[in-house]
Amino acid sequence: MPAGSMKPLLFLHYNLMKGYSIYIIVVAIMALSFSCESNLKEVQRINSVTFNPVGQTENINLKYTDSGKVKAILVSPLMMDYSNLQYGFSEFPKGVHVTLLDNSQKKSYVVSDYAIQYSNPDNIIDLQGNVKITSDDGKVLETSQLYYDQKNEWFYTEKHFKFTDEKGSYIEGPGVDFSKDFKIFNAQRNSAQINNVD
Repeated sequence: MPAGSMKPLLFLHYNLMKGYSIYIIVVAIMALSFSCESNLKEVQRINSVTFNPVGQTENINLKYTDSGKVKAILVSPLMMDYSNLQYGFSEFPKGVHVTLLDNSQKKSYVVSDYAIQYSNPDNIIDLQGNVKITSDDGKVLETSQLYYDQKNEWFYTEKHFKFTDEKGSYIEGPGVDFSKDFKIFNAQRNSAQINNVD
């Protein structure tokens, strides 16, 4: 074969190899994208199964008792039950209104825009958004987030709070923990105003 006729064949062979390489790259990219899309759909499917509630209840009114005595009443327009998870919880996306009763049946009231009750041994409730506690004798505590340990009947937060007593005196600052009857009250750093000192 003459040397001049080899050039077109080599050129043709080069172009075929170049086209074949591009074809392989395109096929590989398509396979990867379908694989990624398949994996993404699988992850979405797993997440949707994992975080779907096992139950949903509207207009609930739960009573918590201890030794036959009602200790708390929780009222909410909506409860989502996620007890199917390893660390189960109940979510109250439309807020809660909780009535706490002491041994002499004096009442304190707790409200928040949102809440989660964790299904752990202490039954911690995480209250969020415009949290307000009003005691039977007129004391008020306000904060943006507050945890309530039902087992130990204890509240705590690291967020800014304001506590006002029945005389209008107040104390505020970041971080506080206290008993549900306000008899024990531990503030971290605070400022205060005292009114009507006798």
